[in-house]
Amino acid sequence: MPDETTTSAPRSEARSEGPGGRPAGPGGRPGGPGGPGGRKFFRRKKVCKFCTEKIDAISYRDVRLLQGFVAERGKIVPRRLTGVCPEHQRRLSRAIKQARNIALLPFAAGF
Repeated sequence: MPDETTTSAPRSEARSEGPGGRPAGPGGRPGGPGGPGGRKFFRRKKVCKFCTEKIDAISYRDVRLLQGFVAERGKIVPRRLTGVCPEHQRRLSRAIKQARNIALLPFAAGF
């Protein structure tokens, strides 16, 4: 009997590829949403709320203002998310910490 070895043709990958052999991103376009052919979107530059409204003093007693810069779990929200300038972020974090120490703001959210 002849030697029966089965040779199969190589299967094609299920992944679609864009031009140049790169894997296609979502929607079949190469490079994903930010790459070539993807949708471009305009991100507005964040401006400091305190600078635009000319707020000089950030008081630890102003709980309503401070709560806007504290996350749901009790963490201080970083500058890159709020758009606050470095000087006001330092004052803001100091005021939040003072308000926490005299129990105006919680240290952490209740579980």
